[in-house]
Amino acid sequence: MTRVNVVLLIMLLASSVYLVRVSYDARRLFNELDHAQSEERQLDTEYERLKADKQSQATPLRVEKTARDRLAMRTATPAITQYVTYSRAASGSMR
Repeated sequence: MTRVNVVLLIMLLASSVYLVRVSYDARRLFNELDHAQSEERQLDTEYERLKADKQSQATPLRVEKTARDRLAMRTATPAITQYVTYSRAASGSMR
């Protein structure tokens, strides 16, 4: 009878240690999941902010202003436009 009690006591202790280990792992995994979800929310917020920045940077007025200021471009007028005409003589010499 005492042998059975000792075996049951050992099994009880083993299952208790296993239960504590499983509980610890579950808490650790829950904390990791919570941290990952928090990071996901932060990255989503940053993505939305960057998307809004991209849209605001690509407006036609902003592109035109940047072209004028940084690249010293100007609007094409007939006075500065050069027209290229197609000549049959020039195309024959290219062959």
